[in-house]
Amino acid sequence: MVFITSITGSWMMYEIFSESGITTLEVVLLILFSITFLWISAAFWSACIGFILQIFDIDPLKLSRNKHFVGQTENVALKDRHAVVMPVYNEDTNRIMAGFEACLLDMEGTGQLEHFDFYMLSDTQDPDMAQAELTAWNALCQRVGVLSENIYYRRREKNLHRKVGNLADFCQRWGYQYESMIVLDADSIMTGECMLTLVKAMQQNPMSALIQTVPIPVRSQTLFGRFLQFASCLYCPMLATGQAFWQTDSANYWGHNAIIRVDAFIQHCGLPTLKGKAPFGGDILSHDFVEAALLRRAGWDVLLLADLEGSYEEIPSNIIDYATRDRRWVQGNIQHLGIINGKGLHTVNRLHFLFGALAYMSSLVWLVMLVLSTIDAVVRATTDTVFFASNYSLFPSWPVVKTEYIITLISATVIMLLGPKLLGAIVALVRRREQFGGGLALMSGAFIEAVIAIIIAPLMMFYHAYFVLNVLVGKNVSWDAQGREGRMVPWKEAFKRTWAASAIAIIWGGITLSLTPILFWWLAPVLLGLLMAAPIIRFSSSLYLGKLSRSLGMFVSPSEVEEVPALSRLRIRLANMQPQDEVLLSCPPMPAQQWQDMPQQSFAYLSSSVDIPSQRLASENKQQ
Repeated sequence: MVFITSITGSWMMYEIFSESGITTLEVVLLILFSITFLWISAAFWSACIGFILQIFDIDPLKLSRNKHFVGQTENVALKDRHAVVMPVYNEDTNRIMAGFEACLLDMEGTGQLEHFDFYMLSDTQDPDMAQAELTAWNALCQRVGVLSENIYYRRREKNLHRKVGNLADFCQRWGYQYESMIVLDADSIMTGECMLTLVKAMQQNPMSALIQTVPIPVRSQTLFGRFLQFASCLYCPMLATGQAFWQTDSANYWGHNAIIRVDAFIQHCGLPTLKGKAPFGGDILSHDFVEAALLRRAGWDVLLLADLEGSYEEIPSNIIDYATRDRRWVQGNIQHLGIINGKGLHTVNRLHFLFGALAYMSSLVWLVMLVLSTIDAVVRATTDTVFFASNYSLFPSWPVVKTEYIITLISATVIMLLGPKLLGAIVALVRRREQFGGGLALMSGAFIEAVIAIIIAPLMMFYHAYFVLNVLVGKNVSWDAQGREGRMVPWKEAFKRTWAASAIAIIWGGITLSLTPILFWWLAPVLLGLLMAAPIIRFSSSLYLGKLSRSLGMFVSPSEVEEVPALSRLRIRLANMQPQDEVLLSCPPMPAQQWQDMPQQSFAYLSSSVDIPSQRLASENKQQ
């Protein structure tokens, strides 16, 4: 479906260009158009599949309307021991402690805490923050009492290899005790039932090495944060269902809110340092995609449970912080193109690498297309049309415009871009309307969300294109802790981050308006989004407008309609946080260490440790 759609769209674009004689510029435009049309076709058809599966309540992995994959674990008894790990790095101390405590208490409420140990793995380098963490940890141990026997705090003095090194250090020292580990992010919240389901699902599927959930955003207070949170809650379940269908046992890993089989991770996820300079050399930045690919290469299954609830995260509260986070991801995802031809990788994992890079590089492609289209239109507008190519020609050569192809192609593009939003809203209206405050609140919110998405799209295109160019010229980025709590962006910062985009919009608009007015009106939505970038950033980051939208019933999310106990505990704990004096308390020391080497993997050849049949057989025998 993807290739048929892409080939048809590219052929129609070729026909549009070729009727009046195709130029070199138009050949370039055709190539760029084909890339972007392939990208949006893949996203569209994946969404359509997710829509069909969700509307008819069909499990994407079993393809049956019986009990879902998640439902298979209801009567499974827990075996072995499991770790819940939260890597942190220079984070808000109150937030990470409150989130850690909420997850711990929710697990205790299930009556299964005896099978779990909780670890906070700190890579914090700021001395004051490190001391604040230790003080808060001692206070936490005092609050939870006897439960402190199941929790541990470890801080590395040097955060070698970032989060990758943090988790590797834990696995090599203490991984021998655990069958699996649930990886949380600093802003993650998972209910006890969700964590139990993950463990049981892995027990029931001995060939699985990683099972990923769909983290749903919560706790957003600004207008932008609530808009983004609403969109994620509305569309992500459907989109994830479509992905789970075509990924099957080769799903992706998003770095958190997932369960990993510890032994498989140790044996096959030792990441090498890539040869060469940035953007393709050095430490592997977006390690999660690569770890999923290495596990699949070794014969293990990597699954996405699209219908599992109880997995939450937090998102940036304004466009600048959101773009800053994307800047880190841009570099990591483009780096994957350097290993896309790695030895033995599964085709679907190569697609993950490709799609991850295209998610950001497509913005640069779109921007280049708009610029080249403008150049082409200006050249045509300032050049006299030649009706007689030769002095001896008896008949004129009339320019031919295939209007029907143009209308069809524009309509198809709009449908593929906005269609998934409509399908997601329909699924929610049929199956989950109460979770969004009712049908009217859901549909009005979906309409306003689509309008806002169109307004901010030009600015995000500009940011992503700029980030991609920075990466391609070898400019590195620091991977620091991201801001998560709501803040209103000052006018000075808003203008500082957008003046270049606005200046380009003014020049671009002036040229097209004077030379080719028709193109100007086509470009008007893009130019307006760039011109108004600073006010958009400023007002969308407003906490007041965020609270007002909630009071008006706009962008209502499921977590606001019915707050689960884990989120309620987090909210209450954060509201009651008080400045803490140092508490001298003897918390449980770290368990005894038993070092395990983590073999370094290679993309140039297959390691001798990759023995698919024996790995699966060993796993099955262990489960039996």
